[in-house]
Amino acid sequence: MPATDYQGSSTPLTIIGRSLLSMKRDQVYALESPNDGSASHDFELGSFQRQVADQFHDLASVPPDELLSLPWVRKLLDVFLCCQEEFRLILFNNKAQVIKPPMDRLITEYYERTVKALDVCNAIRDGIEQIKQWQKLLEIVLCALGDNNGIANNNCCQRALGEGQFRRAKKALIDLAIGMLDEKDSGQALSHRNRSFGRNNNSTSHSKDHHHRPLGHFRSLSWSVSRSWSAARQLLAIGNNLAVPRGSDVVATNGLVMPVYKMGCVLLFVMWALVAAIPCQDRGLQVHIYVPRHFSWDGPLLSLHERILEESKKGDRKNACGLLREIYQMEKCTLLLGELTDTLQFPLGEEKEMEVRQRVKELGQVFDAMKEGIEPLEKQVREVFHRIVRSRTEGLDSLGRGNNTE
Repeated sequence: MPATDYQGSSTPLTIIGRSLLSMKRDQVYALESPNDGSASHDFELGSFQRQVADQFHDLASVPPDELLSLPWVRKLLDVFLCCQEEFRLILFNNKAQVIKPPMDRLITEYYERTVKALDVCNAIRDGIEQIKQWQKLLEIVLCALGDNNGIANNNCCQRALGEGQFRRAKKALIDLAIGMLDEKDSGQALSHRNRSFGRNNNSTSHSKDHHHRPLGHFRSLSWSVSRSWSAARQLLAIGNNLAVPRGSDVVATNGLVMPVYKMGCVLLFVMWALVAAIPCQDRGLQVHIYVPRHFSWDGPLLSLHERILEESKKGDRKNACGLLREIYQMEKCTLLLGELTDTLQFPLGEEKEMEVRQRVKELGQVFDAMKEGIEPLEKQVREVFHRIVRSRTEGLDSLGRGNNTE
């Protein structure tokens, strides 16, 4: 996503609504306290803190089966965009203070973090493109084994399932299993998954071709980060020197340093959660996120961090290419269907055919969830990228003008 693309980006209705509410709130408060700039300033900073706390409390209140789902990740990005807009308004309303030391240095450091976040957005875009390739393979399976071109409908006549259809579906399942391997997985893991689909040294020439095909074949052709790029290192760079502000800095900046610190924490957590959920290069998640317990917004954020880490440590998730709930469901359904197809004998008995149709129906539900949520998620990631670029450009321009007037 080139940095210049942001000029054509659209603003989500949630952000427009939040901005209008913020403007109305500030106007009302200004009328109530026309001569008390300090009270208005404190109210503005307190409002931002309450917003961060409320938004993350809402994110943290979801049950386990909704955490890291496509709707939850989209909601997380909405929260980031809302916080980013509020943060931008705070900086806009305090331009005179922002260009003075130490705020100018702290703001510049924050913008440097956002540059690193842009790379994460690009890597996430690549991961979403990978998921789309998996969707195409799912569609092949559904078209081969489903009714009416992959759409299950119990009210319609079900077509008979033949050996040719299973061969076509099995080929797509094998491609999908290999494509979903994390790049850190060893050849032993690859062989293990191949065996689960009935593959061995006596495979057909077609299967041997798959066995020797490099995993790089499954990388997106539009991959925008280099092979040496590391999501784990990028997250560490975003969190580097992200320290709780000193009391002297809080006093010197009239409290403005706190929103900068909070936004830095929000930025780090959101990028970390995206890397956890979506396939990425070198997805190391052991990034320390430290927030003092006395902040009102620390509890929900730290709770989410701990919950996602625990999810990543579960036995069936340790080697996952992404913790997105729908990816887990896809892998589980395709594995069960693949194992089932290995045991089939033709012609199919009625019991086995019913079992196959049930597995295909479950796979269809996963496909529909992916199809419904992945495009909106991609648009949101693009919007996050554009909003970061715009905010950084505006902020650096303001700092530049401030330095030129001195």
